[in-house]
Amino acid sequence: MADKMKTNANQASTHDAQLAADNMASGEEKTPKVNFESDYATAQEFSVSEIDRTNEGAAADSAATAPQQKVAEVEETKTETQSSGNPKDYVEMAKEIGGSRSEAVTNVSDDLVQKAFKKGESQQ
Repeated sequence: MADKMKTNANQASTHDAQLAADNMASGEEKTPKVNFESDYATAQEFSVSEIDRTNEGAAADSAATAPQQKVAEVEETKTETQSSGNPKDYVEMAKEIGGSRSEAVTNVSDDLVQKAFKKGESQQ
């Protein structure tokens, strides 16, 4: 199916394209006919070379894309944690993690919480 090319001098990107569009619009030059289906089929033919359609091409392709180094197999490891349900275990874990020495407050005590509550109360 051939389509007639539509010319618009205002959309031309160069001076030569504008002149060509003006000439086509005035009838001085013929407007080319474009067959998109035919052009697409032709482009598909050029997209694959002749050697790629043979066994030699497949061998050359696999040789060119073969990895140069051996890749180690990935081993999956499973880690299972056992919950003891003992609160002392969690206290010990919290002590191990602890607060950083560079932080402003490392230990929060009941007295510190009470002072924060008092500072947060309104003066009514």
